[in-house]
Amino acid sequence: MSITTFAPARPARPHLRAPFAAALLAMALAACTGGGGSVASAPSPGKRIKGVPTVRQPARTAPREAQVQMAPGLEGVVGASQGQLVQQFGAPRLDVWEGDARKLQFTGSACVLDIFLYPSASAREPHATYVEARRASDGQDVDRAACVAALRRR
Repeated sequence: MSITTFAPARPARPHLRAPFAAALLAMALAACTGGGGSVASAPSPGKRIKGVPTVRQPARTAPREAQVQMAPGLEGVVGASQGQLVQQFGAPRLDVWEGDARKLQFTGSACVLDIFLYPSASAREPHATYVEARRASDGQDVDRAACVAALRRR
């Protein structure tokens, strides 16, 4: 009795495997991209486009009052508007909006100061409610009041 071993079948054309995989990947990526046509404007709220699901926007509510972080040395910063902060520290390095909240970043040789502004029910524009400070060199936290004082002196 003889034992016959079977080797796994080898693909007939192994040299075609990589180009075929690359072609499949290219087709999959092409399916994900836009067609390059013109951009259609959004329909008015009352119109419905056939085949497009309707997304309901949540009801807009009045902003909740932000919890204010008051600490010694932050007087004139916490509670200030964007214009008042620019008067104190100059033009911000960053001005980032996220929803209705805003972050202004001021920098100097001593530190980086991030000031977060949130809307309130009593004011038309967002006001500073929270402050973070760190060293520019390594990102380690520094005293917020000392950073504010250093940036005011520059």
